[in-house]
Amino acid sequence: MFVRVYVGCAQRSQRILSNMIVHLIDGTYELFRHFYGLRRFTKGKEDPPLGAVVGVLQTVLQMLETGATHIGVATDHVIESFRNDLWPGYKTGEGMERALVAQFHPLEDALADMGVAVWPMVELEADDGLASAAHIAEQDPRVEKVSIWTPDKDLAQCVRGDRVVQVDRRSKEIRDEAGVRGKFGVDPRHIPDYLALVGDSADGYPGIAGIGSVTAAQLINRYGALEQFPDGVLGDKRELALLFKHLATLKTDAPLFGTVDEIQWKGPTEAFAAFTERAGKPALLERSRKVRLTSEKSTTGTGPRAHDPALGLVKNAERSE
Repeated sequence: MFVRVYVGCAQRSQRILSNMIVHLIDGTYELFRHFYGLRRFTKGKEDPPLGAVVGVLQTVLQMLETGATHIGVATDHVIESFRNDLWPGYKTGEGMERALVAQFHPLEDALADMGVAVWPMVELEADDGLASAAHIAEQDPRVEKVSIWTPDKDLAQCVRGDRVVQVDRRSKEIRDEAGVRGKFGVDPRHIPDYLALVGDSADGYPGIAGIGSVTAAQLINRYGALEQFPDGVLGDKRELALLFKHLATLKTDAPLFGTVDEIQWKGPTEAFAAFTERAGKPALLERSRKVRLTSEKSTTGTGPRAHDPALGLVKNAERSE
């Protein structure tokens, strides 16, 4: 009898592991999203000191409540990175609203207090953190899917088949490799080449004058990577294009964690109670404790099976059309 029970538990555990989905979240984007979303809602009233932070925590909790088990959040601890030394026009924190900037570091602390893996990036950007985390998670055979939650175009280069996908909250789309080709006209591996030609206004580099999205895709599909372009195609803009490609190419070697087991959410820390009290949001603590209890039941087989929060996002979008 004991042997049969042990085998049954092992088989159940293997099924859970084989369905593992890793969710990687762009914390900086989420903070911006909630800051300006809250401002539209309050219609000019004073910005709550932790309003956007609470919004991001609620988003992460909602994902946990709808089935997420392994979550990591990358943030820009500072806006500037090594890319600012390569291109003078690269994005900086200049002009950002002080009420928003003041919530960058509290967000990192609050996520850690909630027990969520958080990677504050300094020399690198949050996008590099997401790319590195995706690369690490992709190596684990137990991982069925890696979902990168951000609309940023440069993260499309990390998509691999239908195993590493990009979840765009703005358009409510999940983009696999075919989705990336449909949107940009090139394979994910050529996104840095594509952005080098068309530019990325959000990151502050202009691309090559006279080359639009259609032409860029045509050139890449004909010749391949920029390095393979015949000399006459880009002329004296070749070196500039290669510089922009360097800016657009995300780093994938940041040592953020060893195995995906390190980013499995195990519930809030004791410090989270103090944060929720300071923020005036005790419900966050209650919800996090409740979802932890539910996840424990799911792991032991006495609770509901986990679901993919990204699928719910798309289904809700379909129903609203």
